[in-house]
Amino acid sequence: MSIQSINPFTLEKVKSYKEMTASEIENAISIAHETYQTWKFTSLEERATLLNKVAAIIRERKTELSILITSEMGKLIKQAEYEIEYAASIFEYYAKNGNEFLADEVLKVSSGEACIKKSPIGVLLGVEPWNFPFYQVARFAAPNIMIGNTILLKHASNVPQCAEAIAAIFKEAKAPEGLYTNLFIPGSEISKLIDDKRIQGASLTGSEKAGAALAATAGKNIKKSVLELGGSDPFIVLEDADIDKATDLAIYGRTINNGQSCIASKRFIVVEEVADEFLMKFKEKMSSLKLGDPMDLETQLGPLSSEEALQTLLSQVEKAISQGAKIETGGKRADLKGCFMLPTIISNITPGMAIYTEELFGPVASFYTVKNEEEAIKLANATDFGLGGCVFSKDIERAKKIANQIDSGMVFINHPTKSSIELPFGGTKRSGYGRELGALGIDEFVNKKLIRVVS
Repeated sequence: MSIQSINPFTLEKVKSYKEMTASEIENAISIAHETYQTWKFTSLEERATLLNKVAAIIRERKTELSILITSEMGKLIKQAEYEIEYAASIFEYYAKNGNEFLADEVLKVSSGEACIKKSPIGVLLGVEPWNFPFYQVARFAAPNIMIGNTILLKHASNVPQCAEAIAAIFKEAKAPEGLYTNLFIPGSEISKLIDDKRIQGASLTGSEKAGAALAATAGKNIKKSVLELGGSDPFIVLEDADIDKATDLAIYGRTINNGQSCIASKRFIVVEEVADEFLMKFKEKMSSLKLGDPMDLETQLGPLSSEEALQTLLSQVEKAISQGAKIETGGKRADLKGCFMLPTIISNITPGMAIYTEELFGPVASFYTVKNEEEAIKLANATDFGLGGCVFSKDIERAKKIANQIDSGMVFINHPTKSSIELPFGGTKRSGYGRELGALGIDEFVNKKLIRVVS
């Protein structure tokens, strides 16, 4: 079997890679385990130096790496450039703050001494998605390398050039062999890896199905796991919101990364006093988006990542129509070469429809009208997901109270959910568990060892 890189705009196969053999996989695990035996004793300063070198190389190659992202999964080139800068910043953030985050925690005791010492646990497996091929890897690899762990990375099969490039960057930065290893393997190999005693933990960002499978295997082996899965984020608009601003940010929240983001705003919940105005402006702005070549700076919406992704989204929309939902705009494949979906808004959605509970991974927005904030909160929580969400209101204290009642890992006020280096990122319910980024992001795969001096 081979792993293929296919451009979702041109539909051309760009490059193919052979899957690793069983002996190559065994060798990768063995070297990562051997490297851990020495890397865990390196100083924080040495680890920080390496992370800074990685960041510098990423920045130096921004143009080249951005083009790789765009050609493999269709991200708009400006967004790809931002992702590269962001990934570099994550490596620098943990290099700068790792010493503080990993410092001993002195405990108050009645006599003697006690402290919590944070130490590495071993080889970790990361399973990362295609939609942010550098950022997602950075937020897993950077803190864990700073801790003293070593990394095996199974990247999404449709971004193999990005996967290869990241491994090459670590090599150029003179990282010890086995510190960061790219695995060209199918998803079916993941359980076998987690079964291996030399691998001590696993992190996955991806689908609910993949996360459940990884968590089950990790649980069976009594190993730590972190999951960041799907989302169906509510975008709540109250009657006192700035509608022009809200609709501008609704476009941003729904179409960022061509709508293919776990934290993209997906369910637009608007109180009835302003629902008609919001929908009118939202439709106008969505329908006027310029689709086209993601390398063109004038393009506002690029292709989906693959033909499979497009067909999945189209089938969800068609099913919604058959169940009685209404297409406000879009609803079809765009008449362009490539994996394009017209920007779409769907209304008249009721409980019992598949679309009421499913995640829509693309430029398709679900629109709901509610009577008041109580109904908005109830609808926002009527999902198995719990990743992010946002509330739009000029009354900040009121918005905070509503935010506190939304069952999710993150809630933003007057802006769609977004990630920031210094802020913890993660969800609840079937959106997963654990946190990445910020101080909490370095606190997952560590041994919090108690050292007690008795007097």
